[in-house]
Amino acid sequence: MVQRPKQDAARREHGEYPVRTCVGCKQRALAGELLRVVAEDGRVVVDERRRLPGRGAWLHLDPECLAKAERRRAFPRTLRTTGMLDVSAVRHHLEQS
Repeated sequence: MVQRPKQDAARREHGEYPVRTCVGCKQRALAGELLRVVAEDGRVVVDERRRLPGRGAWLHLDPECLAKAERRRAFPRTLRTTGMLDVSAVRHHLEQS
């Protein structure tokens, strides 16, 4: 008999829906509650349809989470790129929301 791995608390809390971690505040949330961003040509762009190729990072729709991620330099590390990334497109998107 094959044993299933133990489910973590977030998975039990949210059921079988995908759970992701915000790169800013490190809180886990449903993927539908978070914004997916990807690195493209030295900048971070919003992936509204969640279909852009490449490694993605997840972020709450909160400017404070963006500020924490910038302070922590989380985007280059999470998106596995070198150098600093321009996040003005993400900032603009959050201000419009």
